[in-house]
Amino acid sequence: MIVLVVLGLLAVLAVLALAHWYLWRRLVRDVSAPGGWWRRTGTVLAVVLPLLAVGALVGGRKLPMSVERWLAWPGYLWLAVLLYLLLALAVGEAVRPLLLRLPRRPAADPAASSAADAPSSAAPSPERRLFVARTIAIGASGAAAAVVGNGAYGVLRGPRLKQVTVPLAKLPARAHGYRIAVVSDIHLGPVLGRGHTQRIVDTINGAQPDLIAIVGDLVDGTVRELGPAAEPLARLRARDGAYFVTGNHEYFSGAAPWVDFVRELGVHPLQNARVELSGFDLAGVNDLAGRSEGEGPDFAKALGDRDRSRTSVLLSHQPVTVHDAVRHGVDLQLSGHTHGGQLWPGNYLAELANPTVAGLERYGDTQLYVTRGAGAWGPPVRVGAPSDITIVTLASLRA
Repeated sequence: MIVLVVLGLLAVLAVLALAHWYLWRRLVRDVSAPGGWWRRTGTVLAVVLPLLAVGALVGGRKLPMSVERWLAWPGYLWLAVLLYLLLALAVGEAVRPLLLRLPRRPAADPAASSAADAPSSAAPSPERRLFVARTIAIGASGAAAAVVGNGAYGVLRGPRLKQVTVPLAKLPARAHGYRIAVVSDIHLGPVLGRGHTQRIVDTINGAQPDLIAIVGDLVDGTVRELGPAAEPLARLRARDGAYFVTGNHEYFSGAAPWVDFVRELGVHPLQNARVELSGFDLAGVNDLAGRSEGEGPDFAKALGDRDRSRTSVLLSHQPVTVHDAVRHGVDLQLSGHTHGGQLWPGNYLAELANPTVAGLERYGDTQLYVTRGAGAWGPPVRVGAPSDITIVTLASLRA
């Protein structure tokens, strides 16, 4: 097992090194003269930036939060820029041959005109190659910067409200229009802190929901490091209160202290447990990652002895548990975890591991709603998957 992990890490490092060699070649070597200021500066960046990215990825588990913050911002942002630089340069590789073969402007003198009329099969001049290389490099860099900048603004601005109505056959008429604020994947850590939490609290309170569901991945760190960042959750307001279930990231730093801490903030943890509300049962299960600590999801404990004539709403961080929800007769499962893919085209990878990446879908008699989440993991950037807090309105067919 250790050998496989080491080989996997070496493979990742090799891919990272190859990607940066390619970037150096296209963005530095091909567009600058040997010994020039950009050749020297670009070469240094080609070494420093991947080191910062590796430091950000590794430091989250090994370094104090005060140190990790200095690595996280440049390191994670560079990873996002790297992705879109590579995609933009891939487009550039496709158009490069066309740009090299574009006809030149007619020259003013006859001799130049004869040269311009030479067969198009002749090799492009060094000047044309340099011009095309610089055009593609500038275009790719500008496109990557624009995409990442816009994606970072979307995360730092805070999530927007999304409205979804879910009809439930067994929901009594008195519960028609019941509104649940679903928020997941807040990911407090070295990048997103107390201000991010306060924006989320303000957005939820402004919507005046009947109940608030925090569906896992609240934090990336310990209570000692991030407790102050989570404290605004104490100001959440809803008629029937706020509830919390663990996500996989809680177990990376110790879930038990966080469960105790959110309870102190007035948020009710549902650890394989259920509460009966007026009109439906609300249940919650621990995340699958809890199995490593003997605290995994227990659907029988949370749902086994309930009255199945009542509507049931389940909070479960990972969408993949919907198949267990179907077996236990759950009417609606609320999940997060996927971030909607976070960085396009990551949604296609997320589809390989999750039955639903974002939105509302039906599995048998169970409906599954997956929020894209309110924060971001790694790069504080979202592309094609805007962050959201969803107001899920329950609709009775008897109303």
